[in-house]
Amino acid sequence: MEKPVISQKSPIAVDVKKGETYYWCKCGKSSNQPFCDGAHKGTSFEPLAFTAEKDETVYLCACKHTKTPPFCDGTHNNL
Repeated sequence: MEKPVISQKSPIAVDVKKGETYYWCKCGKSSNQPFCDGAHKGTSFEPLAFTAEKDETVYLCACKHTKTPPFCDGTHNNL
């Protein structure tokens, strides 16, 4: 099983809008972190789609090892 690239060891704050769908990068190779730009092509990774439940600021995982994707759970502190 492939391991994702750690794009950074801290979360990325993103303002999301209720009802909009976002595509979180799971491979870590995207140049548009934390979102997918198609860089996973040729790997076993696929982006994770999620729809915002409300307008808010969320903290998306950038280390790609969270247990609560796409949200940061602090796992980066142990990498």
